[in-house]
Amino acid sequence: MSLALVCLASGCADDGSPTDTNGDTQGDEAGPTDTAGDEVVGEDESAESSGDTESTSGTESTDTESTGETESATETESETESETDTGEEAGTVSFVAFGDQGEGNDAQYAVAAAAEVICEERGCQFALLLGDNFYDVGVDAPDDPQFIDKFEMPYADLDMPFYITLGNHDYGQTSAEWWRGQPQLDYALANPKWVFPKEWFTFSEVAGSTTVDIFAFDSSQLMWDRNYDEQADWLSNATANSTATWKISFAHHPYISNGAHGNAGCYEGFPAVPVVSGGDVKSFMDDYVCGTMDAYISGHDHNRQIFKTPVCNTYFFLAGASAKTSDLEHHYPNFLCDDENPDVWEDDTREGFLYVSITGNEMTVAMYDLEGVLDYEQVIVK
Repeated sequence: MSLALVCLASGCADDGSPTDTNGDTQGDEAGPTDTAGDEVVGEDESAESSGDTESTSGTESTDTESTGETESATETESETESETDTGEEAGTVSFVAFGDQGEGNDAQYAVAAAAEVICEERGCQFALLLGDNFYDVGVDAPDDPQFIDKFEMPYADLDMPFYITLGNHDYGQTSAEWWRGQPQLDYALANPKWVFPKEWFTFSEVAGSTTVDIFAFDSSQLMWDRNYDEQADWLSNATANSTATWKISFAHHPYISNGAHGNAGCYEGFPAVPVVSGGDVKSFMDDYVCGTMDAYISGHDHNRQIFKTPVCNTYFFLAGASAKTSDLEHHYPNFLCDDENPDVWEDDTREGFLYVSITGNEMTVAMYDLEGVLDYEQVIVK
């Protein structure tokens, strides 16, 4: 897998690293087919984007790390990326992602309203919910009023499928009340906007020659070593059978994070504590996500973060601030966990969401705040 990065909204420093807007460098309609974890296939759609990359000058990395040797990425991209070898025109697959959004508060509504504006401007086919859909202890039944207060009403004007994963709060006070997942599965049977055929599933989106497979799994169960082998077998087979240009996965818990929870295998800044440290999440990610997926999107920490490649040759995005924020704590490196996370951009002061747009072999990722202000944008080219 060969991926290169092009900086957009924040520009790039002379050494190829992204910069903020002041020039300072940043740190280094488809439904489920069944409930057996089979593929859920989306419609072929092509969304127009107002955020064309050719309108913004940027630089393209010569490899997966910044080498300081850059070249213009805008002169040939529109010509070389718009068609495949067969001449088929590349359409656009685009979506938004909300994490830790299930509060029903003013911030959740504001983020949803901002996403509505951006989707109108740039195009969206679907949304991802990254877990903790219902604070603080999930739902009791498929007719729980929280479905109205924390999903139907905030996102009433976003007329598109929402693909679901579960977070620790969706499983109750102990994060292990497994029966609480079933009401969210049952709700999907009555509301096609809530697409949730099983706790782990895949779906596809195709627009012209642009093909994207998206894989949802349940990291909350992995925290307790529950259904580990079943999820591993499913994801291994699903990715082996995927012929999509882009493979993207999402779940609740991060692989790496500068937030309070931190890195998998060393959550809270302490390794080897059963359940708490997330050792099984790390093992799962190491074996089935790293180097297999082009990108992984998560929440859990209530802030927004983008990490640069290579981090096990996969891009990582964290969008857990769709209803509230929590401080970035930067546990690493420390004497127990000595990895330093290579962040490109991060924020813990404003709620917001992630926007992703894919055209051919070019993926644009953008972070917006709750007022629809573009905070950071970059382009990844395969």
